[in-house]
Amino acid sequence: MYPPRFDYAVPTTLQEALDILSRRGDEAKVLAGGQSLIPLMKLRFAQPAWLLDINRVTELEFVRDGPDGLSVGALARHRHLERSEAVRARYPTVAACASQVADPLVRNLGTLVGSLCHADPQGDWGAVAVAMDAQLMIRSLRGHRIVPATEFFLGPLTTVLQPDELVTEARFPAVPGRMFGTYLKLERKVGDFATVGVAVFLTLSDGRVARAGIGLTAVGPMYVKARGAESLLLGQALTDELAAEVARKAAEEADPASDHRGSAHYKRQVVRVFVQRALRHAMVIKAA
Repeated sequence: MYPPRFDYAVPTTLQEALDILSRRGDEAKVLAGGQSLIPLMKLRFAQPAWLLDINRVTELEFVRDGPDGLSVGALARHRHLERSEAVRARYPTVAACASQVADPLVRNLGTLVGSLCHADPQGDWGAVAVAMDAQLMIRSLRGHRIVPATEFFLGPLTTVLQPDELVTEARFPAVPGRMFGTYLKLERKVGDFATVGVAVFLTLSDGRVARAGIGLTAVGPMYVKARGAESLLLGQALTDELAAEVARKAAEEADPASDHRGSAHYKRQVVRVFVQRALRHAMVIKAA
């Protein structure tokens, strides 16, 4: 099926892109990778009068690792994160997620920021963003604002983003010490949406957990930040018993629905197993 007719703008600078968004407002949709938007247009679920293609705004194509953390520009592809040695070395949860997004074709074109803006509750990056307390940098002609990932998502396919605003980057804050973590995903086949996705990250100080984050995807109307499970970890030494307790708590905090991918009970059990497995993985790395 073909999408309805639309006009097409290709800005080459961020300022030009913001000018167009200011004029077109909710008539326009921003196109980066197009992995989510184009299928929606073909199905006529999205019918923008204007497509704002930002692929020539090269100032948005970056992955920077600095003292303040990891900055991912709006045009950084999944493959940039998947192949980045700095990301693999310092942000294991991000690296683990990047390699599991859909399939190689999608990872070559799709973007982390685009996925977050699409706000699909089955999207992989949302769990990582809420687990790691990421922030979204938002620009418009009216100025800029910084929104925590935990406040960015309002519901399925809905965010706080206004029609004239553009997310220019996502920031994953730096944390002291070595970061442990991973992203575990259950899918029916390669390239499918997650049946369940679990993002875990933590840092240790003197053998005890100093920072912890647990994000869940596809087990609720939006991404779940398992705050209760996180709190059980803080200040504690990692043990098998603690991992099991934290995993049970995370499963309780999930709010899955039964569907063609599995029952709610089954999905809760997957959350429990994945959280416990991720924490045991951290223990193995720490001991190595």
